[in-house]
Amino acid sequence: MQDDSFRPSNAEIVRQVLDGKVNAFESILTRYKVQVLKIVKKHVPNDAVEETTQEAFVRTYESLPTFKGTGDFSQWLSSIAVRTCYDYWRKAYRSREIPLSALTEKHPQWLEQVISQGPEESLDELESQMETKEILNWALGKLSAENRMVLELVYLEGLSVQEAAELLGWSKANVKVRSFRARMKLEKLLRIVKEQGRKAL
Repeated sequence: MQDDSFRPSNAEIVRQVLDGKVNAFESILTRYKVQVLKIVKKHVPNDAVEETTQEAFVRTYESLPTFKGTGDFSQWLSSIAVRTCYDYWRKAYRSREIPLSALTEKHPQWLEQVISQGPEESLDELESQMETKEILNWALGKLSAENRMVLELVYLEGLSVQEAAELLGWSKANVKVRSFRARMKLEKLLRIVKEQGRKAL
């Protein structure tokens, strides 16, 4: 068994790559592939996970000159992965449109009950119940890429404002403002679905 004490540090690997030993980057791929995959799977559709993960590592490689050797490499890499997902949605939303008619009749009826409980319970319920994935995906698809990412990080994943700011490369104030606005927009969209259901009855 190989002694971990002989494994080069992340900073050492970065130096090797920057010195022209590009094959050393394989060690980064091996160490962090699972971590990046977990992040990407939370934020993009299944059919885009592989490509987005590859893109995240390409960006990591290209950004190595900006890595400060004394920083947390794992956190730095996570930030690149999150921003890659954000860029995925920025591109996807240019041509994507999810009509309200894509939802079935049962969705408005379910929302009637959930939204009446209040905004805090609404998102918790949306995340926990499998039969409401269609509603959440539809509503998130109506938000901007910025609002979608901050909503997922702060409200659905439960990250702090500070953590989300570090991952997105935004100021804490920007995260606070955007998360509030995104929450309000999502609630408005869910109420639209509910009202459509009432009209259909």
